[in-house]
Amino acid sequence: MVCISMLEEPLSFPYTATMQETLQLIHQRRSLRSFSDRPVTEETLRALKEATLRAPTAGNMAFYSVIEVTDQAKKDRLAVLCDDQPMIAKAPVVWVFLADVQKWVNYFVQSGAVKRAEEASIVSYRDPGMGDLHLAMQDAIIAAQNAVIAAEALGLGSCYIGDIIENFEEVRDLLSLKRFTIPATMLIFGYPKEGRQAKTSPRCPADTIFMPNEYEDLSLKRLEYAYKEHEEQRRKVGALPYNNSATLADYYYIRKHTSAFMEEMDRSTRVMFERWDKG
Repeated sequence: MVCISMLEEPLSFPYTATMQETLQLIHQRRSLRSFSDRPVTEETLRALKEATLRAPTAGNMAFYSVIEVTDQAKKDRLAVLCDDQPMIAKAPVVWVFLADVQKWVNYFVQSGAVKRAEEASIVSYRDPGMGDLHLAMQDAIIAAQNAVIAAEALGLGSCYIGDIIENFEEVRDLLSLKRFTIPATMLIFGYPKEGRQAKTSPRCPADTIFMPNEYEDLSLKRLEYAYKEHEEQRRKVGALPYNNSATLADYYYIRKHTSAFMEEMDRSTRVMFERWDKG
């Protein structure tokens, strides 16, 4: 059952067993970067896929697709392209979630919808724009999060791989992506190793994330409060710069914000968006 102490304040209303189980799944979910050799059965995969498909989508148009990468050579290559992460090659299940409006462009043209609308002088054809891309990204990532929670319920661990947005040209060719398909995220799944538990990651307090009615520009004091637990955890393991005397801001500024892989993500994303927008 869910440990209510996980919440900042105990729930004051009666909650059912189903509510408890759902909250437990959400609270206990951790990123798992190492998997056992236990295979994922077709039945489990089917259940995972069906739960993923229940995610909400814009206009129920499902502006996303999922490439299930089973070819070992492609998994090996993705491991290299995604910032050299061998766990990708070893993961039993690898899913690349795409923002996908290409299928609707194909449907509109092949079904005759474009031709009929033009002949009736109703509308002229337009290529998908930035608004379509934004919606498609939302669809893909919402579906991915459905998969993450469903995986937890099925006893599977999972890990998001944000590095799928690097090296777009090679990823495009590797996965045969068309113009209006863009990687939104990647997930890897597998069973945890015997006796291994993923580490608990701290989260910001709710009052630093939820802002009433308008954006709040957090002061330094509030930012330090927001990331206090995270900074303390890294300091305990000696992971902060300047001989462990630095702040969490130093850590992320050096390790993430100004990193070579972030520079590549920026470059790669510009290429993706320009290809979508201009062809």
